[in-house]
Amino acid sequence: MEGDIENVDGVIRITRIRVHYTLKIPEGTRDRAQRALDTHQAKCPAAVSVMGSIDIQIGADIEEV
Repeated sequence: MEGDIENVDGVIRITRIRVHYTLKIPEGTRDRAQRALDTHQAKCPAAVSVMGSIDIQIGADIEEV
């Protein structure tokens, strides 16, 4: 995870958070893993708490093993 801190109108703020997962999943479950990633932000209490204040970007490298 990484983020950006910027001066916004004279106030130092966290403006962006980037979360990147490295996932090893069983073969044949990619669709389920992708659905979980697609709904992650809406179901994450921390993300919902800062929605509208901080831009959150979620991505993943997915490997089926």
